[in-house]
Amino acid sequence: MNPQGKKAIIIGSGIAGLSSAARLASQGFEVSVFEKNDFFGGKLALHVQDGFSFDMGPSIFTQPFVLGDLFSFCGKRFEDYFQYQNLTVNTHNFFNDGTEIIAYKGKDNFVTEVRNKLHIDTTRLESYLLEAERMYNDIGKIFLDEHIHDLKTWTTARIPKALKALKWQYLLKSMHDYHTDKLQHPKLVQMFDRFATYNGSNPYEAPAMLSMIAHLEMNEGAYYPQGGMISIPNAVHQLCKDVGVQFHFNSKVERIITEQDEAVGIVANGKTHYADVIVTNSDVFFTYNDLLADKEKGEQIQQMERSTSAMIFYWGINKEYKQLGLHNLFFSDNYKEEFDYVSKLKQPYHDPTIYINITSKMEAQHAPAGCENWFVFVNKPAVIDANEDEVTAIIKQHTVAKLSRMLGEDVAQHIVTEHTLTPTSIQSRTNSYLGALYGTSSNNRMAAFKRHSNISSRYKGLYFAGGSVHPGGGIPLCLRSAKLAVEKILAD
Repeated sequence: MNPQGKKAIIIGSGIAGLSSAARLASQGFEVSVFEKNDFFGGKLALHVQDGFSFDMGPSIFTQPFVLGDLFSFCGKRFEDYFQYQNLTVNTHNFFNDGTEIIAYKGKDNFVTEVRNKLHIDTTRLESYLLEAERMYNDIGKIFLDEHIHDLKTWTTARIPKALKALKWQYLLKSMHDYHTDKLQHPKLVQMFDRFATYNGSNPYEAPAMLSMIAHLEMNEGAYYPQGGMISIPNAVHQLCKDVGVQFHFNSKVERIITEQDEAVGIVANGKTHYADVIVTNSDVFFTYNDLLADKEKGEQIQQMERSTSAMIFYWGINKEYKQLGLHNLFFSDNYKEEFDYVSKLKQPYHDPTIYINITSKMEAQHAPAGCENWFVFVNKPAVIDANEDEVTAIIKQHTVAKLSRMLGEDVAQHIVTEHTLTPTSIQSRTNSYLGALYGTSSNNRMAAFKRHSNISSRYKGLYFAGGSVHPGGGIPLCLRSAKLAVEKILAD
């Protein structure tokens, strides 16, 4: 395709939509982004309330080189748009018995911490971390960086090496069983099981192959973007403007226009807009079911298991907790109970695993003096509860009780302002079906192949980018998704 003079429409301005727009515009496309909200960034949004600033969505930043690749592709200097710093500590991990394990960046420091805190031989842990790295490099990169739905991908020189590295337990064992065998100590098993939730999956069902996720944080390490996570979409939005992308906010796309199984345009706010290429950054189910009125395909996607959703509390805290860091985890005694609730819809569990992100630890201006901005995240099923207010109140009660017990004082008395995000509001804000944060789950060994590709097999000229399609959710994967979609566009 010669892109000069070609028009492209991007539906949605999540990070994958923004990235797709910038890549296409840099190649000569005339690009227009249509966004139903009055802000860009999708789940990567900012909420400001009573002097507190909260990043609303993803909060752990890994693999900055993936973001840097976008700017290089567009002929821009990454450092002119975006600044970030290395973290020496990935997470602070708290357990009910009073144990605290600091997940330091770098294998050596973390292994030493585990040896000192758990008083165990760490040979198995060291072996596990090395194997996660090999698994990621030899196998994972194919599933993340390549067009796995294309037959020719599986005929490249990388495949024999990947097959040689593949072990039966990666596919046949669950992540939890694999961790139990490899790590043995229950606290380590629990810490590493948690990485299944990075794509909304259940470690007791998801294949052991997902244990490679640990490599990204535990071996490569986490980073902090200057200004908070909102600085990521801010930087990419500025890049888009610099390469000529046009934005249409408060412009809800009502449908995708097709002619003889070809996507040729959209209707937004009652007006028709035509283009040579359509990229949808909206949820894949919503795209088929609502925008294309393709109920057959929508039903196929609907029947796939959703990823988890979340209950998120944004709390302004009128106190500083010195024992907490940027990323904090409070583990339960029965982690499986949490996933039984998520999968079987039992009553909300009394001892949830809680993640707290506090960016005021890095930038004091994110909260008033002497205060902290808590982003409090609890896993929840991707279900729109008829009694959601009641469920929210119960989960908040359990969350406050647990934190109060583990921090040694009544946390509730220090909450001076609050905002809440639920599956219903996640669906409303981002069109994520049932509030699922990552589209479909990865709870079976064929999940990667079942995830929708970056190109439609039904509608010519229609492409997909975002967390609900290949290769998955999370910032690095969404950025890769946009890259893969644009590669397809340029090749067609």
